[in-house]
Amino acid sequence: MNLAVTSRASMLTLFHTTTISITSSANTIPLPSRQPMDQNPKRVVVCGGGVIGVCTAYFLAKKGAAVTLIEKSDVACAASGKAGGFLALDWCDGGPVESLARASFNLHRSLSAELNGPQSYGYRPLTTLSLTVTESDSNPPSSSTPSKSSTVPSWIDGPIRSPRTIGTPETTAQVHPQLFTRTLIARAVKDHGAQVVIGKLERLELVGGRVGSVVLEGGRVIECDSVVLALGPWSGKLEVLSSLCRVYGLKAHSIVLEPREPNSITPHALFLSYYPSRGGKAIDPEVYPRPTGEVYVCGMSAEEEVADDPEEIRGKEESIEMLKRVAKTVSSHLGEGGARVKAEQACFLPCTDDGIPVIGEVPGVKGCFVATGHSCWGILNGPATGAAMAELVIDGNSTIVDLKNFSPARFLGRGKV
Repeated sequence: MNLAVTSRASMLTLFHTTTISITSSANTIPLPSRQPMDQNPKRVVVCGGGVIGVCTAYFLAKKGAAVTLIEKSDVACAASGKAGGFLALDWCDGGPVESLARASFNLHRSLSAELNGPQSYGYRPLTTLSLTVTESDSNPPSSSTPSKSSTVPSWIDGPIRSPRTIGTPETTAQVHPQLFTRTLIARAVKDHGAQVVIGKLERLELVGGRVGSVVLEGGRVIECDSVVLALGPWSGKLEVLSSLCRVYGLKAHSIVLEPREPNSITPHALFLSYYPSRGGKAIDPEVYPRPTGEVYVCGMSAEEEVADDPEEIRGKEESIEMLKRVAKTVSSHLGEGGARVKAEQACFLPCTDDGIPVIGEVPGVKGCFVATGHSCWGILNGPATGAAMAELVIDGNSTIVDLKNFSPARFLGRGKV
């Protein structure tokens, strides 16, 4: 696993050791206009109702394709419903995902303008801070905590050190990921005629080396001209992909808190270097206040076998308890007396062995496309991935992002790790 790509925490090392200059500010990207209805539209089945599949379905439908989205359980029921929704313009700069991330950050801004993002799904720019927190067996009251920089808001009243601003409202933002994903699919259905089918993909049917249909559990057959496999970590369970590369799941934990005084919580995302008491191993949790008044806290991730049913994924008790400790240490507003725990949850982030998403046509299977492996940047990179996939499927090439480095063909001859 390439941690330089799959972990946001590792990117903070760059911010701590390098002065980064922003040479171009975030801009909106013109959204593709709705295409006139074709009397014989291309029939595309998108498998997977997470943010990658939904963004792909949305842009395909907008380009005039006849889109059917297949989801086993419910739209945004897994990582896309339990993620933090953090967006960054330039945190992937210098790596293979730079162009995708920058295009997608700007597409998020454009989509927010089109879909009333602030009201529909909590889109907002925000300031992002890096903080060091050292836990003690009995944390001092806020009146005796170390002096803070003026950049640190008053609700962060725990024992913090070394505050740094690592993102501004021009370069970092957030969405509520479940609301974003469901807003997008609702618009694809209402405005562009997409269909959503609840069912489990069983297999692909090929005709002369080309996809001809998909078969669902129970025997239902849906004929198509192309299929897009956007099943997150479950993509690796399909033979057409598992024979080519490894897609695995990184299990990440999170809690959602409801503070008693939500108006005291300002829009500051927190990236922590957190040192537990008694010399425990340092961890890198993240804290995201939301416009809804909730506060999302995440971290504690490890590779683990992916459960078959996303509805059955449960977090480890010790990981959830650690996140609660983080929350109450950082702020008295987030402890037992200051907030109610609304949710304790876990999800699987889809990862690849080289740390780069897999986006493109599967070698040797015409009409079969894949989009997965976005790790912790799935919500950020969903729009550009979906727009690029729509161009690739309908037009034969992508103009919004060069997909060459993401192609599944890069694994040919490598052998799986």
